[in-house]
Amino acid sequence: MQQSTLQAIQAHAVADYPRECCGLIVATAGGEAYVACRNVATTPSEHFILPAEDYAAAEDQGVVLALVHSHPNAAAKPSDADRVICEQSGLTWHIVSVGQVTGEAPECGDLQSISPCGYVAPLVGRQFAHGILDCYTLVRDFHARELGIHLNQYEREDDWWEKGQDLYSLDRLRAEGFEQIEGEPRRGDMILMQIRSTVPNHAGIHLGDGQMLHHLHGRLSEVVPYGGMWTERTRYIVRHKEARHG
Repeated sequence: MQQSTLQAIQAHAVADYPRECCGLIVATAGGEAYVACRNVATTPSEHFILPAEDYAAAEDQGVVLALVHSHPNAAAKPSDADRVICEQSGLTWHIVSVGQVTGEAPECGDLQSISPCGYVAPLVGRQFAHGILDCYTLVRDFHARELGIHLNQYEREDDWWEKGQDLYSLDRLRAEGFEQIEGEPRRGDMILMQIRSTVPNHAGIHLGDGQMLHHLHGRLSEVVPYGGMWTERTRYIVRHKEARHG
């Protein structure tokens, strides 16, 4: 990375603070350049969404070499979500930290870089990032890794259950190949729960032996006993038609 590119990144990170900035490093006809992009996330101080039209505009200037974003008030250490999306992007990522001491101007700190290396988030202990690593992502990953069943991805807004959306409707689940079951759950069954919502808005996976794998907002994914409050909040349990049990 050229010094002029780094300086442009740092200036963008400071200008957008306390929002996360995002941008692209592009090889243009005139050399390497940093192209500042918009962060259109609804919670821009927590994560970023770089719009497709900004990416396309950068591509019009040259070959995209890397993606950049800032971590306001946090170290430049990549999160699990950063590493997952880095893999999907196929690009090198540069992350810059930026913070502010009371009464002083924001300043950039360290910069860390990651590249696609085959990383996959663990099923247990992954960090939460809605739409990237959340309860539905965990369900999808479990089905793919443990059962060889590939479920569709769905775009989902923050607090989608408060906006008239129903990610876990029985109609959608049936379209994915799930069937509602009665009786005792088995390993791999999907548990749909309702937490301060009018529709089921949380999903877990039954692991057998009274254990459930799930991922709550703001917490690491974990295995917990399936009982008590979780059974009280359960609305239905479904099993994929391709699931095989011994």
